[in-house]
Amino acid sequence: MADTVIYHNPKCGTSRKTLDLLRDNGLDPSIIEYLKTPPSRPELVGMIRDAGIDVRSAVRKREPIYAELGLADASDDELLDAMAEHPILIERPFVVTPKGTRLARPIDAVREIL
Repeated sequence: MADTVIYHNPKCGTSRKTLDLLRDNGLDPSIIEYLKTPPSRPELVGMIRDAGIDVRSAVRKREPIYAELGLADASDDELLDAMAEHPILIERPFVVTPKGTRLARPIDAVREIL
């Protein structure tokens, strides 16, 4: 199903397991390595909204750049700007199917949209 997309980081175990889950369920997703081809800020806003999460839940707080940029008290707009500029800050993986969008944290959240 070409309508399925995973925003993937091949170095991430959760991302690899999520890709395996999609394939195990008969899906052949388009794979976007978001560190090489990051979503635009509007695309990011849409994915977060469609996943039903808040902006802060979509940020990787353990990345050194999070602290370097002083994002602990940042507004949603500031977080979105930072993620658009530094895609390493985007939590992963996001999965988009015709049934919806989910951040695979935990991986089982993706089962809702298979």
